Amino acid sequence: MFNEHSFGEVFNVSRETIDRLRIYERLLIRWNEKINLVSRSTIPVIWHRHFADSAQLWQFVSNKTSLWLDFGSGAGFPSLVNAVIAKEKHPELKFLLVESDHRKCAFLSSVVRELDLSVMVDSSRIESLVPQEADIISARAVAPLNQLLDYSYRHCHKNSILLFPKGVNHESELTKAQTHWHIDVGMIRSLTDSSSVILRIEGFTRVK
Repeated sequence: MFNEHSFGEVFNVSRETIDRLRIYERLLIRWNEKINLVSRSTIPVIWHRHFADSAQLWQFVSNKTSLWLDFGSGAGFPSLVNAVIAKEKHPELKFLLVESDHRKCAFLSSVVRELDLSVMVDSSRIESLVPQEADIISARAVAPLNQLLDYSYRHCHKNSILLFPKGVNHESELTKAQTHWHIDVGMIRSLTDSSSVILRIEGFTRVK
């Protein structure tokens, strides 16, 4: 079970980054009393269930990564946690968080301002977003894989990486998606849940 100490050790981040995440944690708890950002049952385990679960995606960032696009950002997982890490490790990396719920956008913007992060928050619907040429595209608990691939298609270049954390139904989602897409996919076991994986997709085309 991850806590502040083990988070810092496993993800090799500074005390300043941990302090920023503490501020994020306080804002999340405060706002969650007014709007439904995360399940209340996960509040006592924020560092494990949300922060570490998000931070494990950092392993896929390279020094060439310049734009991270996140769909349905909600409370900021996984993208906002990685933006906090990027402030220390890769300050040139920019993030675009797409969230159509204006109350959640207000929360995300509050965290971004408080922590001075290189993040833009867009309240557009995913379908209306202009093409982004993103290096990384992520989404957590937003839509089935088939729909996520459809969302992502306009925003990729040839070297884009798609990172989708998925739970116990990941195999059935993948099977359904493969009826519509040819997918170059790897499955990385989650550090925080033995029944979950990160789907890493490095190429996909529509089935004709």
